Amino acid sequence: MLDMIANINGKINGFVWGVPMLILLVGTGILMTVLTKVFQISHIGYWMKHTLGSIFTDKHITKHTDQEDQSISQFQSLCTALAATIGTGNIVGVSSALLFGGPGAIFWMWIVAFFGMMTNYSENVLGIYYRRKNAKGEWSGGAMYYLRDGLGSKAGMKQVGAILAVLFSVFCLLASFGIGNMSQINSIAGNMKAAFHVPPVVTGVVLMIVAALVILGGIKRIASVTEKLVPFMAIIYIVGALVVCIANIGEFGHVFSAIFKGAFAMKAVGGGIVGSGIKLALTWGMKRGVFSNEAGLGSSVMVHSSSNVKEPVRQGMWGIFEVFADTIVVCTLTAFTVLSSGLVDLDTGVVISSAEGSALVGEAFATVFGSAGPAFIAIAILLFAFSTVLGWSHYGTKAFEYLFGSSATIIYRVIFIVFILCGATMSLDLAWDLSDTFNGLMAIPNLIGVISLSPVVCKITQNYVARKIKGEKIKPMLSAFPEIQKMQEKGLDESD
Repeated sequence: MLDMIANINGKINGFVWGVPMLILLVGTGILMTVLTKVFQISHIGYWMKHTLGSIFTDKHITKHTDQEDQSISQFQSLCTALAATIGTGNIVGVSSALLFGGPGAIFWMWIVAFFGMMTNYSENVLGIYYRRKNAKGEWSGGAMYYLRDGLGSKAGMKQVGAILAVLFSVFCLLASFGIGNMSQINSIAGNMKAAFHVPPVVTGVVLMIVAALVILGGIKRIASVTEKLVPFMAIIYIVGALVVCIANIGEFGHVFSAIFKGAFAMKAVGGGIVGSGIKLALTWGMKRGVFSNEAGLGSSVMVHSSSNVKEPVRQGMWGIFEVFADTIVVCTLTAFTVLSSGLVDLDTGVVISSAEGSALVGEAFATVFGSAGPAFIAIAILLFAFSTVLGWSHYGTKAFEYLFGSSATIIYRVIFIVFILCGATMSLDLAWDLSDTFNGLMAIPNLIGVISLSPVVCKITQNYVARKIKGEKIKPMLSAFPEIQKMQEKGLDESD
């Protein structure tokens, strides 16, 4: 049965992740970069100040909402989104990209991230602009809403928007069990067995219980956990990776050379055909880049839309920072840790070590930390992957809510929790392949929505820049719906 699933999935995966999909993903990022006048560079000081900088200077960013308010703070929305994106892709995904695509894959991962910043920005702007409140008083936003209410509002597009919204929700449900559950839990179980000899079933049962305590509490409990867990795990991992990188800093010139040469097929991966080398580097770099930061999937917008922010652009800037932190910082550190440790022949791009996945990164850490290296990575995988499970449980919940109503979401949460045990005992290859397939299927309707609504993103961005940066006195664009626009205008201040 599993062989049949793997065979069918392989065919779908090959179709989904072909050249057209990569063009669609990167092309959308390029389009939004051009239309917003390279916002991620032209306003880098501004968005850095109002994201990372504001965490330390603006109490409104981190202040929790009142108990009766079902929205979460901007910082909580970022941490929950990062919880979902900073996962096994940052460790296992990067090492897989190096193994199959060579050092050049890292360059293409950077390219995906650079343009993906503006894709993620656009998703979040649209998410806030088209969000609504559900029966529980929670904000509900995401691709399904801007497909239905945004694309669907265009002449002759009502049915198309509605159908794409349903398709996105279905694909998101499937993806939540792949990228957001089974592949993450599988990596945890494998590492706990290798590092501490814990049986996968035991790992699965324990994680299932812990996840239930958090997930069944809803978005506010998930956000409360992730705002503590994400900064801790990210800082610890970054410090550890920096120690390894500093110890091998003499190799950095060679590492940069290998990345750029591999990216442009100035040498082939493993001495193969040059054309094949660049194809592998480009494909694996882009696939793992998307898996890691999820820009273009329309996933993180569902938690960003739960924020108490009023300005769509403010939440859009958190989307830029999310991709920057995930790929440019964490993934790059992982790559440089492995490449500088001597485990990869930088002249040929061949991985010398027989280790794969997280074990390769653990071996790189072992060159500095000794036997504690693999244990450190096992703990990092546990924290990274489990936080991803928490974040994706909310994405799946929102997709299920769109399809079946908010009162039925408890059914999804219970099923999601049970699947944690399945993920602990599943084949690693099948788990990752399923994740890639669901990612691609989810991205298609979302990117159609982003492209078709790109003029809306531009208008909202221009409106914000004119008001907040140029000081013009014009009416803000906060929501597509007059009643929500009026509500959001009340109390609008600098913190928004």
